[in-house]
Amino acid sequence: KMLPKEMQETVQERVYLLEYLHTIPIEEMGIPEYHRELSRKLGDKENPNLIYPVEGGLFIHILPDPEGGRSYYMSIEPTLTAEIDEKRLIRLIERELLQHAVRFGGVDDPKELQRLFEQVLDEICGGQPNQTSRLKGLLDRFLGRARAAGMRLNERDLEVVKYIIVRDKIGMGVLEPMIRDVNIEDISCSGLGSIFIEHKVFDSLRTAFQFTELSELDLFVLKLAERIKKPVTFRNPIVDATLPDGSRINIVYGEDVSKRGSNFTIRKFAETPLSILELVEFGSLDYMMAAYLSVVIGGGQNMFVSGETASGKTTLLNAITVFIPPDAKIVSIEDTPELQVPHPNWIREVTRGAKKGEEGATVDMFDLLKAALRQRPNEIIIGEIRGAEGLIAFQAMQTGHSCMATFHAATVEKLIQRLTGSPINVPKSYVDNLRIIVIQNSVKLPNGKSGRRAVSISEIINYDSASDSFSFTEVFRWNPMDDKFEFIGEMNSYILEHVIAPKLGIAPNKKREVYGLVRRRARILEKLSKSGVNGYYDFYRVISKAQKQGIF
Repeated sequence: KMLPKEMQETVQERVYLLEYLHTIPIEEMGIPEYHRELSRKLGDKENPNLIYPVEGGLFIHILPDPEGGRSYYMSIEPTLTAEIDEKRLIRLIERELLQHAVRFGGVDDPKELQRLFEQVLDEICGGQPNQTSRLKGLLDRFLGRARAAGMRLNERDLEVVKYIIVRDKIGMGVLEPMIRDVNIEDISCSGLGSIFIEHKVFDSLRTAFQFTELSELDLFVLKLAERIKKPVTFRNPIVDATLPDGSRINIVYGEDVSKRGSNFTIRKFAETPLSILELVEFGSLDYMMAAYLSVVIGGGQNMFVSGETASGKTTLLNAITVFIPPDAKIVSIEDTPELQVPHPNWIREVTRGAKKGEEGATVDMFDLLKAALRQRPNEIIIGEIRGAEGLIAFQAMQTGHSCMATFHAATVEKLIQRLTGSPINVPKSYVDNLRIIVIQNSVKLPNGKSGRRAVSISEIINYDSASDSFSFTEVFRWNPMDDKFEFIGEMNSYILEHVIAPKLGIAPNKKREVYGLVRRRARILEKLSKSGVNGYYDFYRVISKAQKQGIF
């Protein structure tokens, strides 16, 4: 009765949520707020105490640390009746599952495997609870009638058993609620101790789960590696892989290479990328910057999104691909599939490592990029340039192919240094084929919180061999004092006036009319956002239709 009305309705459907609420000190911390969806504004709370649902009927409780450290992230999952010995019951059902092992052989699709598991569990736990079900017979046989009588299962317990078995055998075990939570960006275990997460709303959080023994941690990591079919050993202790949902995982196994014990990091990716309008809403850039990018991308200009690790480079690159003309043929090249392109004519290529006993099986970024040049693409998108493929990319630009990529460098100067140095070794005379550089970084905002911002957009003009120097100019700049963006290149953009304007048929004496195009597009983007057309694919459909009709 103390709960808000919406939560009262929820706990009637999910009794285990009410049971959880009975275990927390309500008198001290108060009743948690309930939010069906999270707003970014909730991140401003100093001492958050709230519960929200995630996929599959699970819940998450965000609550403050009494000692003032990181807030806690608590997973709320179905639990068995208190009188039931969970470990003993699960072991019992596992023995029975072994009798059906042959039915699971050769099934690789995760959804089909889960369906089959649930079917077999229904057979094992079928019938009327506490009456003539096979499970009751198993209880009697393995535990003895007297002990089995005290381990009675009701219908809810049978559903909980199925959840636990599927979670641990098909899912990611204790990590499953975090995997299902679309609000999480990173899950990391640094060795013994707690698992930490990076949350889209509440930033860094500490989970309630922790490893206290090295053997326990090693066993968990071994199971995790086997689950993703990339086993680790002392001989091969490092694994990089992709989870079925597209998330990227890195595992380092063993105390000899990781002194605090085995560690792992999972970098999650949303099934639907953020749109450029959503990024504007979050403050990553503004409408004028988005409009400028739409003009230069539509004009076929080569562009890099550069910045530090986890600064939002891929998120921004995904968002701006909607500005590529809708009839373009696009080839993307990546180590790990992270890029999302809404266009129907999209070839998605991913590198492949060598397998044991297979010579010449490796396909790297260099190989894929060379192949892409034979596929007559209108746009080549490279997940990240790190090595020799960078030179091939610039050769592609030389021959008229439009290229976009992400890059690790915090400034334009550092980017040029890395491009022209080893191991990329792009000739300096090639660098001005790269026209636009967006620097995306994680920054400290005026309110003291951290955020991701496109801190600058610059244009590379040329390379002067006589002075061995590059000429580039900043078009947009983020002001850290007021968290606003300045269009410092207005009426002074080389690319807009000398490259884009002629392509649009604007006469040389009227070249500054191109700024009117940028402002008009900025107004269109703002109106679309206010009208509710914010989703990635909805926005693409509207923009592509407008591009075909010549409106945008």
